[in-house]
Amino acid sequence: MTTSDLTAPGVDDRALRSLRVWNLALTVLHLAQAIAVVVLATDFAITLTQTLPTGPPGTPTASPEALFDLPVGATIAVFLALAGLDHLLTGTVLRGTYERDLRSGINRFRWVEYSFSATIMVVLIALYAGVVDITALIGIVGANVAMILFGWLQESANPPGATTRTMKPFWFGCVAGAAPWIAIGYNLVAAEEVPGFVVGIFVSLFVFFNSFALNQWLQYRQVGPWRSYAFGEKAYLVLSLVAKSALAWQIFGGSLAT
Repeated sequence: MTTSDLTAPGVDDRALRSLRVWNLALTVLHLAQAIAVVVLATDFAITLTQTLPTGPPGTPTASPEALFDLPVGATIAVFLALAGLDHLLTGTVLRGTYERDLRSGINRFRWVEYSFSATIMVVLIALYAGVVDITALIGIVGANVAMILFGWLQESANPPGATTRTMKPFWFGCVAGAAPWIAIGYNLVAAEEVPGFVVGIFVSLFVFFNSFALNQWLQYRQVGPWRSYAFGEKAYLVLSLVAKSALAWQIFGGSLAT
């Protein structure tokens, strides 16, 4: 097998230079939004609770107890800043590792960043839907992180230079990733009244999150321009910026409306 056989399709020097420019540009855009949110944020926070057992199984649980208040503005700024930091590192000091990974058909930095930033995003959506119990949120965090790590495994299991070996990690990730959305959707449907902007956040971000899965599926089915791994990487960059920006300002706007 030659060296070219081991290089992901479309990942050449020109594509890597273009991706560096994209990463540096997204650094600025994400960090600028994080700063703007911090400057404009109010003191709006959502209280996380715990509901503990009071006796043997079947015994009514205690009333929910407040644990702590999560400041919404600061939490938005955190996931934007994490994305900005990821793009800054991959465009500068970790550029060499990032580009070697891309040539190998993988981007470990993407999956690490998504494990934190995308999970914070899902938690914020859950909070706005009334899922505030700490145990439920822990389950949502675990399922979302599992989904993202299955995405990493999908890339690890399918090196360049060969046809796609397996799509099992992709489909397992879809199963894990569905759980948080089902939990959040249940709350929205079961509630007597839900603000329209909360429904809008749920629907728009559900579409965006599934767009990431679609992007990976298109990569491994080598559909059209997705035959190029570099094209798929650029699509991830665009989706990341649009999804994070949309959620940030929808959540922020909702905090002003409460």
